[in-house]
Amino acid sequence: MNQQLEQPIANNQQSINRATPLNVFKFFFYSIIGIVVFFIPVEFNGKSSIILDHIVTIISVWSPTFVTYFSLLVLFMGAVYPFITKTWNNSNVDLIFSLFKILGFIAGAMIIFGVGPAWLFDPSMGPFLMDKLIKPVSLLVPIGAIFLALLVSYGLLEFVGIFMQPVMRPIFKTPGRSAIDAVASFVGSYSIGLLVTNRIYNEGKYTFREAAIVATGFSTVSVTFMVVIANTLNIMDKWNLFFWTAFIITFIVTAITVRIWPLSSYKDEYKTGEGSPEVIVRKDRFKVAWREAMIVADTTPNLPTNIWINLKDGLRMTFNILPTIMSIGLLGLVLATFTPVFDILGYLFVPITYLLQAPEPLLTAKAAAISISEIFLPSLLVTEAMVATKFIVAVLSVSAILFFSAIIPTILATDIRISIRDLIIIWFERVVLTLIIVIPLTVYVFAL
Repeated sequence: MNQQLEQPIANNQQSINRATPLNVFKFFFYSIIGIVVFFIPVEFNGKSSIILDHIVTIISVWSPTFVTYFSLLVLFMGAVYPFITKTWNNSNVDLIFSLFKILGFIAGAMIIFGVGPAWLFDPSMGPFLMDKLIKPVSLLVPIGAIFLALLVSYGLLEFVGIFMQPVMRPIFKTPGRSAIDAVASFVGSYSIGLLVTNRIYNEGKYTFREAAIVATGFSTVSVTFMVVIANTLNIMDKWNLFFWTAFIITFIVTAITVRIWPLSSYKDEYKTGEGSPEVIVRKDRFKVAWREAMIVADTTPNLPTNIWINLKDGLRMTFNILPTIMSIGLLGLVLATFTPVFDILGYLFVPITYLLQAPEPLLTAKAAAISISEIFLPSLLVTEAMVATKFIVAVLSVSAILFFSAIIPTILATDIRISIRDLIIIWFERVVLTLIIVIPLTVYVFAL
């Protein structure tokens, strides 16, 4: 162990030279810009929000026609992308979601051009989805990806990850390196996080159990999408409270689910056989963290190239999620409005919401049930609810993690073989645990 530990520190003699003034500048300057853009609320035109949200608002007000047709273009690209990449028939799941993407584009085009049945144009149906979700997300994700290049590419995650190493193993039963994976998912996007998780698993640096924990416990929606949720529910004035509550509860729930079935029953086996277990850093932690940060700052492509790479990833992600959200979101709204499906499923959670004295227990239970279909639908159900209910549902939408419109099919597309049955069970466990934690907390905070 000591020899394994001392080797990277010894190698530091070469990497100390990487701490050039330029690399130190990149680490601090770019990381601080990323932190400010994503986490520091500022006042603009009488509205307090983070800078990223202000940028999207300015573009939307400046050129609403551009935003409308850009959204339509993104929906179209998302519909044809599986056929361009020839991935549409890789599996039954790919086939089904490729069809949903086509339906999403068709529905979006009908809404924009005003063609279709009357129910589609009810303010709470198609127009609401288009104005509150499709248009903002079409801008938020690509623009957010640009600033993510500053936040996650110049050593900040690596620096923080080293210090998180003593936390990850005892609390989450995952290697210290998973801290970087977890934060990348939370700050960046679940798609990027899952790609990283799959690669690390295939390289033999995660066991199957560790990979399953990271995939189902950390791969939640990004900060940019949390902004969409907060905007929709008109709780941006409580942004920091919402963000940190969702962040903390998500990881508390993960710490619990790793200790119960089915995750607790998964085997610690490496896909590659013996694998490459993580070397534990027990001394010179700051020195190692600084070295890793400087290596990343030194080896990351120049800023224009890095921004372009992240922008392409952001656009690709937007293509993948937007038409699916449009189609499954609309389907979910139709089921919620015209059928009793989610009212019935909501009764699974009614005992919890009543027992914990949620402000609107039936509505909260229904929102909890509908979260399995699409992460945004719970928010759509409570737009006219009490602020406390909005807050509970907003946090639940983040902490539940698993939903069928995006994350579940993405997990199924990886080499981490988790069954659909287990994914549904884990979703149910996460929803129950989140409600148990967030309802009393919210009742207390909003009663102050």
